Amino acid sequence: MTQLQFSTQSTPLLHDFDTLILPVFDNGKLHCSANSEGLENLVSRVIKQGDFEAKSGKTCLVTATEAFPRICLVGVGKAEEMNEKTYIELCQSVAKIVQQTGASNCLSLLTDALPKSKNGDWAIYQQTLAFSNNRYDYVHPSRGAHKPAKHNLKSVCFEADKSALNIIKQAQATATGMTLTKDLANMPSNFCTPTYLADTAEAMAKQYGFESTILDRAEMIKMGMGSFMSVAQGGEEPPKMISLSYQGGKKGDAPIALVGKGVTFDTGGISLKPGAGMDEMKYDMGGAATVLGVFKALGELKPAINVVAVIPSTENMPSGDAIKPGDVVTSLSGQTIEILNTDAEGRLILCDALTYCQQTYQPKKIIDMATLTGACIIALGHHISAVLGNDQDLVNDLISASQTTYDRFWQMPLSDEYDEQLKSNFADMANIGGRPAGTITAAQFLARFTKDVSWAHLDIAGTAWVSGANKGATGRPVPALVEYLVQAANG
Repeated sequence: MTQLQFSTQSTPLLHDFDTLILPVFDNGKLHCSANSEGLENLVSRVIKQGDFEAKSGKTCLVTATEAFPRICLVGVGKAEEMNEKTYIELCQSVAKIVQQTGASNCLSLLTDALPKSKNGDWAIYQQTLAFSNNRYDYVHPSRGAHKPAKHNLKSVCFEADKSALNIIKQAQATATGMTLTKDLANMPSNFCTPTYLADTAEAMAKQYGFESTILDRAEMIKMGMGSFMSVAQGGEEPPKMISLSYQGGKKGDAPIALVGKGVTFDTGGISLKPGAGMDEMKYDMGGAATVLGVFKALGELKPAINVVAVIPSTENMPSGDAIKPGDVVTSLSGQTIEILNTDAEGRLILCDALTYCQQTYQPKKIIDMATLTGACIIALGHHISAVLGNDQDLVNDLISASQTTYDRFWQMPLSDEYDEQLKSNFADMANIGGRPAGTITAAQFLARFTKDVSWAHLDIAGTAWVSGANKGATGRPVPALVEYLVQAANG
């Protein structure tokens, strides 16, 4: 698919475009940038005819005007009531509407309607992301005769100076990364295996000049990854430890590490999950897909920073060889783990990945991400991801990036009181702490393997995909992580 082109003009000439996207405020008035007698008269006539209300979210397509082949009127409502959520939804709605027309070259004035708490760059970022993501269509041989939607729209121009081109570039790279993340997560697990993820990483390494390392089962067993291998031993599909290294910063500078859970299908193992909805457990590699999506964006943006990726990937299957509740395994760190529930497998593969990451790359910071706990969905629903960590500055920076992009994180606590729930009579720790505070105890488990490094954990169980009629991956939290890395690169 041809990538949508974006541009800026400080004083755009209206006749250069076949479509105008025009925000209209509750009183029928236009912002000064679109304040012309002809447009005001048009809007007034359409409102008077009862064809359009300037309430927030209302739209009307007017065709065959003197100035434009088409004008998309967008109701904004009261300017003072516009907020981030409403603005983003407005952008997404407009992108869908314009796509359904013959529009090819649009001029968007939606920046005029931005929330008062935000600036023009933020508005342009959100519009670029909305227009780019609207073109996403899962295309794969598994869909059979499915034909991708036709895209007439080729370019969008914003009224802004050239300084906005950097934020457009970031938004486009983010959307490209989100597309990869969604494609991988949406893919059926008989296609998207650990081997497929490894092949994807190696193809990206070749494309962008990353360094790649792939460990197989025999190598990981020899290294002593007893925790990771205990999950992998129940399945026929070969497990992989996938690593990528992007060197955009100074040579020798310690990297920031991204670690992503890559369980390409999670049955729960011997602690078998209920059958209803189990098909969605192909999304249990959402952390891995996010890391690869972020690296795709890094390859496009090339920021001045060093970043490494570590992805432990396996299936979690029940079989005669599968790990059993009550078994004890030894992690790569040397700490022993009593497995009380085989469906708490994500932390078992992540703990060895976290140790391997520190031993191999000596990162200055680690951010791990995982569709880790159903408890996170109970706590935060499907709108906000949880963040926990041992470095408040790192957590604050992640939250700031999430607020900037509206790909939001919410901090949950870590505390010795919760750590008590992981006590075991037969090992250094148990892999679950009971039902209370399940998201926190999962992070407390991982904290035992990150004591000597600045570390944050993202639980994206509620945000990596949506269920129901519109089932599919969201591409989150690629936007927030790209923003965090860009800010870190800029100092």
